[in-house]
Amino acid sequence: MTHQKRDGKPDPQGAAKSVFITGASSGLGRQMAIEFSRRGYRLALCARRLDVLMALRTELQAEGGSAVFVAALDVTDEAAVAQVFSQARAQLGSLDIVVANAGIGHHGTIGKLPFERVRDTINTNVIGFMATVDAAMHHFKEQGHGHLVGISSVAAFRGMPAGGVYGASKAAVTTYLESLRAETHSSPIVVTTLSPGFIDTPINRGAKSRPFVIGVERGGKLLVDLIERQVEQATVPRWPWSVVARIMAVLPTSVIAKLR
Repeated sequence: MTHQKRDGKPDPQGAAKSVFITGASSGLGRQMAIEFSRRGYRLALCARRLDVLMALRTELQAEGGSAVFVAALDVTDEAAVAQVFSQARAQLGSLDIVVANAGIGHHGTIGKLPFERVRDTINTNVIGFMATVDAAMHHFKEQGHGHLVGISSVAAFRGMPAGGVYGASKAAVTTYLESLRAETHSSPIVVTTLSPGFIDTPINRGAKSRPFVIGVERGGKLLVDLIERQVEQATVPRWPWSVVARIMAVLPTSVIAKLR
């Protein structure tokens, strides 16, 4: 199911739409910010590294970008998340789209991966994600509309050797958004789950294998295209990952165990 498209271009009744993106300092978050800016959206960009965000803001404004709000934010600090959301809304006037993108990726076999890395992954990818969604929902309900986008992963579709904690964190993202979609059904709030495959970003450049990898510019464009279309859920790119996901789900464990 898809919903009516809403683009970022100004309409007769108001300014361009606004987009709030977490984890915007690098990778997919940065590329989505660039793509949204090129399409005329107003931006709220958040990440831990404020200096990188400020450089990105300068770059976007030099290219003719619209309003760009930036703020340092650790999404695992729920009080800080709520505060930054309020600041962004006060400056931009509304938060039309929120992209919960911040995430980290630690890989290693269970029992060998240092547990502090397990904790960091869950705190950022699950607790930080949920804190972002919670803050977004408060603002969406106050302003009477909104579009929540969560960045999951094809890693959520099947547990892989050395990928347990990352896959589990993204499976939590997918399940949480399924619940939110049911809770907001028939309301003015849209919920989108996007599950990228391998897109060339720092989070996966150390992987031994990156099947079907695509460039970050193409990945950012595909993500923003799907967000503008307000799809409920999709792999990115759709081909071949929509098919691969179905195959992975039915492969016997003996085959999965060889994919080390």
